[in-house]
Order: sequence, then structure tokens, then C-alpha cells
Amino acid sequence: MSPIAVSLIALAIIIAAALLGTLLRNTLPGHYLADDSKDYIRLGIGLITTLAALVLGLLVGSANSSYDAQNTQVRHLTANIILLDNLLEQYGPESRDARDTLRGAVEPLIKRIWREDSLESAKGTPFRGTALSVDAYGKIQNLSPKTDAQRSFKERAIQLATDLVQTRLLLFEHADTSIPMPFLAILVFWLAIIFMSFSLFSRLTPINIVAMLVFATSASAALFLILELSQPFVGLMQISSTPLRNALAPLGS
Repeated sequence: MSPIAVSLIALAIIIAAALLGTLLRNTLPGHYLADDSKDYIRLGIGLITTLAALVLGLLVGSANSSYDAQNTQVRHLTANIILLDNLLEQYGPESRDARDTLRGAVEPLIKRIWREDSLESAKGTPFRGTALSVDAYGKIQNLSPKTDAQRSFKERAIQLATDLVQTRLLLFEHADTSIPMPFLAILVFWLAIIFMSFSLFSRLTPINIVAMLVFATSASAALFLILELSQPFVGLMQISSTPLRNALAPLGS
């Protein structure tokens, strides 16, 4: 389910809870909402509000840290691809075939990370290197250096290629990271209880209705932000693939 759908469902639940609070206020006998009951309920709501605020703050911070980390990994991947191509260029004309294959492997790599291929977008799909990336790695290994300089370039190229595989694997493993639905359900339940308490002890005047809608929208927007940041390769806030696509210019004839 998309983040915007989850946030809209949460918004609907929160508003329904607020309306339920109004219904309870109008139907319960007056002594049920006496001062002792109000104090008791408000103490409990204070505890739930503190828990919800703490969890929301932690989730936003964690999602933002994860987003920044994966954005950094993409930049690291892009830089290493450019550096690998430069090393192969310095190796000599014998590496032209490997460089050409490396360029062909970038687009399938992008489709795999950004889940642009419907066959690769299903969760639980095991990690597999693309045929072109495996071919590029093999061609780098099969280079036959004739000088010490070429030998040094080959060793560094193999090291960089290995680092590229590790970074790609990390990005693949983090691609399915998301907030568990039971966790979200409990958080939405807490928010619903909080908003129900608002209308339980206060009449829904026009200004209160507007305030309730603003507060409920803000709470659901926080959930949307958390879910969007936890899925950095899809959605409205996805990491751009343009720098990686433009990392290597076509080889001249």
C-alpha cells in the first residue's frame, strides 16, 4: 500500500474517532464525565500523547537517517563507477571492451535499484547480479597487464568493482525496509484515542472543527513523511537516478 493511501486511511480513522468522541459526549450521562473522570482520562491521554510524540519523533529521525544513508550510498556508487572507468582508461586501449560493457551495465543496475523492472519489483526476490555487470567484472579480471603500471591499475579496478558489488547489495537489502503495519496500526490507534478525547470534553464549534482538521492532517502528514522517507527509491521523495545515468559518457569511435 502506498504511503499516501496509508496516510489518508489514518486521517479518516482519526476524524472518525473525533466524531465518535462527540457522539459519546452527547449520549453518555453527565456523571460519566464528572471532574474525577475527566482528570483520570486526561492523565491517561497525557501518557498516550507522550508515547505517540516520542514514537513519531524517533520514526521521523530514523527514516531521515536511513534516507540520507542510502542517498550517500548512491553517490558513492556513482563516484566509484566514474573512478573505475577512469582506471580502465588509464590501463590502455586493451580495456575498451570492459569499459563498453561497464556502460551497458549501468542502466540495468538503475532499473534494479529503482525497481523500474516489474519482474524485479516484487518483494522477496533474491539478489542476483545482472548479466552485463557479471560480464564487466569478468572482463576486468581477464585483463593481461604487461607493465607494472597496468598491473596496479588492474588491481585497483578489481578492488573498485568489488566495492561496487557490495554497495549494490546494501542498496538492494535496504530497498524493502519499511515500517511494519502492526506498528503503524498501534500508532494510528494512539492518535485516534487522543483526538477522541479532544471532542469528548469539548464541543465541536466551527473553530474547533477547523483546528481538529488541521491537527489530524498534520498527524497523518507525519505518517506520510515517515513512509516516504523509508522508501527512497519510489514515491514523491525518491532519490534521483539522473547523476548515475549520466555518470559515464559514451565511448568515442
